[in-house]
Amino acid sequence: MQSLSQSPTDPDFVQNPYPFYERARAAGPFFLWQDYGLISTGNYAAANAIYRDRRFGREIPPEARQPSPDRLAPFYAVEAHSMLELEPPRHTRLRSLVLRAFTSRRIAALAPEITALCHDLIDRLPEGEFDLLAEFGQRLPVIVIARLLGVPEEMAPDLLRWSNAMVGMYQAGRDRAREDAAVAATEDFVAFMRRYVEDRRKTPRDDLITALIAAEEAGEKLSTDELITTCILLLNAGHEATVHSIGNGVKLLLEHKTPRSALAAQAITGTVEEILRLDPPLHAFTRWAYEEVEVMGTRIPKGAEVQILLAAANRDPAAFDTPARFDPARPVKPNLSFGAGIHFCVGAPLARLELQVALPILLDRLPGLRLAAPPRYGDVYHFHGLEALRVTAT
Repeated sequence: MQSLSQSPTDPDFVQNPYPFYERARAAGPFFLWQDYGLISTGNYAAANAIYRDRRFGREIPPEARQPSPDRLAPFYAVEAHSMLELEPPRHTRLRSLVLRAFTSRRIAALAPEITALCHDLIDRLPEGEFDLLAEFGQRLPVIVIARLLGVPEEMAPDLLRWSNAMVGMYQAGRDRAREDAAVAATEDFVAFMRRYVEDRRKTPRDDLITALIAAEEAGEKLSTDELITTCILLLNAGHEATVHSIGNGVKLLLEHKTPRSALAAQAITGTVEEILRLDPPLHAFTRWAYEEVEVMGTRIPKGAEVQILLAAANRDPAAFDTPARFDPARPVKPNLSFGAGIHFCVGAPLARLELQVALPILLDRLPGLRLAAPPRYGDVYHFHGLEALRVTAT
């Protein structure tokens, strides 16, 4: 296994990580990423196999657990109830209860509301040059999730601020200031959600929080702490990914002067999948090996943490023809942007719906939309999204 070095905060890597991914994939199915000290893979087949192999999981093995500073306790107290960080049987229980409330029917029913919200946000866009990410890309998903949960829409700026601070804990090169901001945001978010959960217990409404409270299977229900963590997870994971996907997607469409036919009803699903494949919002995720496992001829020791490079796997030429080319007409094949296996993202249907609704409306309403400045990606790895998207619509 080759050992490669690449700082995830290097400015060139932040703007374009794909050359490193190509170099890493050429080293074989797996390589050691020195800067993380982790066995890593950008091989589509290897990544897909690990995602679906129950000998790998998200939950940290007891022997690998390290004590965290007391000052971070509020953040990790929330993480302790996150189905994202758990394995069966607790993961199975939490996910099944959440899916009883977060149904495909409930998500599909949001389409008219997302449509109306897109038009409303476009109506309010400023004249001249503006940041589409701030005016549209960030606002759309946070308002949608606020309405879905049943919290006041005017709380959207606070939800956005708390979400941005909390996901800072997952970014490369985090420092004490970022950790302190994440803890403060966690405490504010938990206090806010606790009030709302208790209010919905007393006064049920037609919203996701009420549905989560009512969700029951074999006598099991979500505890208040589980409810709070689930709501925070749905906002943080879904919102962060959708914001980046909107920004990355509009950037691709404008840079490639994509024909409007790619946004037609019969083509939009493929266009969105190609956006998610080519420049996904999340670039890396990890799994722990619960026993010694051999994958594609490579021995993964028990207790090893393996880093799956989703964005690299999505450009594996063994899985996709001419993978670096943006081709909205590409035949749809499963990409790994939302994961796979038992941890496949529960918010993926909502994220896809938002993109499928928003992108055609945006380009239809703003036919003269063009880039006003070269877009730059933010230093937020292992996320991958723009700092801003300066555009003009005339």
